[in-house]
Amino acid sequence: QVQLVESGGGLVQAGGSLRLSCAASGRTSSIFGMGWFRQAPGKEREFVAGISWNGLITNYAEFVKGRSTISRDNTNNTLYLQMNSLKSEDTAVYYCVGGSIRGTFAWGRPSTYDYWGQGTQVTVSS
Repeated sequence: QVQLVESGGGLVQAGGSLRLSCAASGRTSSIFGMGWFRQAPGKEREFVAGISWNGLITNYAEFVKGRSTISRDNTNNTLYLQMNSLKSEDTAVYYCVGGSIRGTFAWGRPSTYDYWGQGTQVTVSS
């Protein structure tokens, strides 16, 4: 089992920045990819960004490309998402996810991920 705990969410003005963190514990060696999803009120959960265990593969949703950077520190088992130039439409609950590799790793598919954190709220005021 793997436990994921997010932190770093909060209220920020449009144009500002936030860095989300996700502390992983347990059998983290079983995880191939980690990432972030988000869900806004009344909307479906959507993929934001993902990164492989060695950091060599990264994937971003179009709506965050150029504004966000995903990274991980395997020494401390921590995942990060640096978000810049935040917009009101970025307001959502952000979830940290982790998944093992089983064939093709479909980054954007929620069912790919075995482990989910509880989420952290990000609110961007305009």
